[in-house]
Amino acid sequence: MSGNATSATVLGLGAMGGALAGALLGAGRPVTVWNRSADKTKPLVERGAVAAESAAEAVAASELVIVCLLDDASVREVLATASPAGRTVVNLTNGTPRQARELAEWVTERGGTFLDGGIMAVPPMIGQPGAFVFYSGPKDVFDTHRAAFDTFGGSNYVGEDPGLAALHDLALLSGMYGQFTGILQAYALIRSEGLSAVEFAPLLSGWLTAMSSFVQQAAVEVDSGDYAQDVVSNLGMQAAAFENLPIAAADQGVSSELLAPLHQLLLRRAADGHGAENLTSVIELLKK
Repeated sequence: MSGNATSATVLGLGAMGGALAGALLGAGRPVTVWNRSADKTKPLVERGAVAAESAAEAVAASELVIVCLLDDASVREVLATASPAGRTVVNLTNGTPRQARELAEWVTERGGTFLDGGIMAVPPMIGQPGAFVFYSGPKDVFDTHRAAFDTFGGSNYVGEDPGLAALHDLALLSGMYGQFTGILQAYALIRSEGLSAVEFAPLLSGWLTAMSSFVQQAAVEVDSGDYAQDVVSNLGMQAAAFENLPIAAADQGVSSELLAPLHQLLLRRAADGHGAENLTSVIELLKK
């Protein structure tokens, strides 16, 4: 196998890695694949991929090396068996900003270039409208390989600091999981009376859509640090009203542990004399 500018290697063929390799093949790129369990290479080989016998062989096959493994430890373990010299390593494994920065340093010290990425999609979405990936690291390296990246979905470059892709990824996931907690709490309450979650879902969806303006409103307040402008439902009032949520949950035999952290933050912020501000000011308690 010999490397060339248009080929790509994919290390890791779980559901996401397999989808990434499939997208590259679908775009007509030569693709080399490697996975610990060699049987996962078979469907891709049938589509034209070349299966490498080792990670080192796979890395040697292409200048562009895309890594999608379980975690940072797995990435370190696999890359330690191969030389990244002269290669562009693109790590699309979920991780933290610190891990991305440390891995970037490790790859660079060994003669390679590094980009980190955060995939905002589930495997079936790869290559489809709605999928996008954050990238961070050297801009010229991103630009060089953008055509390959665009086969996965939208390519969103967020900066030279290799940790920024993971930061954006985890920030979006934080918002997602926060929303999930509220949805699950709502369904638990509805089901406590034997009502249908399916029938309730349109009401919940409509309500969350109506409340989505909070995203932009809160962003303006957070950037300015001014939480006292255009206050409609102040934090003190919301802290008092929030009391009914754990009380009602207990009455219904439902745990309120998903909501408890926010409740405590509201009470603390109000007790600190910020009850007249917008709820957004709770963010001050999250800063260390």
